[in-house]
Amino acid sequence: MRAFVACVLSASLLLVSTPSMASEKAGVRPGFEESQIANEKIVLFRPAVKVGEKSMAGIFEPRAEWTDEARKLMDAELIRAQSRLSNELTPLGDMVGDDAEMVAEYEALFASVANSIMFHQFFVGNRLPTQKKGDFDWTLGGETKRLAEMTGANYGLFIYTEDHYSSGGNKAMRIIFGVGAPPLHIGYAGLVDLNTGHVLWLNADAQMGGDVRNAEGMEKRVRQLLEDFPGSVAEEG
Repeated sequence: MRAFVACVLSASLLLVSTPSMASEKAGVRPGFEESQIANEKIVLFRPAVKVGEKSMAGIFEPRAEWTDEARKLMDAELIRAQSRLSNELTPLGDMVGDDAEMVAEYEALFASVANSIMFHQFFVGNRLPTQKKGDFDWTLGGETKRLAEMTGANYGLFIYTEDHYSSGGNKAMRIIFGVGAPPLHIGYAGLVDLNTGHVLWLNADAQMGGDVRNAEGMEKRVRQLLEDFPGSVAEEG
């Protein structure tokens, strides 16, 4: 299962390795209304957070200390962001055994589908023949009902963020020789109907802002991730 998850994530990231800007950054499933989730429990799956450094050769090198700090900052910021949402997000507790594997499988599937949406939906020129009309019609498959049964929730929020910061050597290569892989800052958040698997709302950007290694940057990142989340409450002032 871990190998499957790793393969899905590695393959999906190939889709967002383009420097081009997407013409769209958010999508809503046709027919979906905010009233559908009024007073509904939304389970928050543990956000996937990955932070590291681009080497001189452009190779991504994970930094455990950066990732751990970013996870803590995101957890804290999501709690603060609750005041801007009309629904209460219920974090999914730690899973074990088969339940843990099932959750990991669907988190990886969401990452793959979200990247496909970013590449094939938000980049208009890349739309598949079935997407030419522009309808936002994406799904994780009906078997997500197992997640609804396990969590007792009809809806789930998935969050993924990945940041590749340039090392000194990488910056030097790009400045002096004009070559080298640029920094990468991907983020997306998606609301899924767990009974049907339909992606109801997705906000995604391959060039997100905010340095996730500090509190101020994470506050900006979470605001971007949850921008226009269905039922968001406008802040005063």
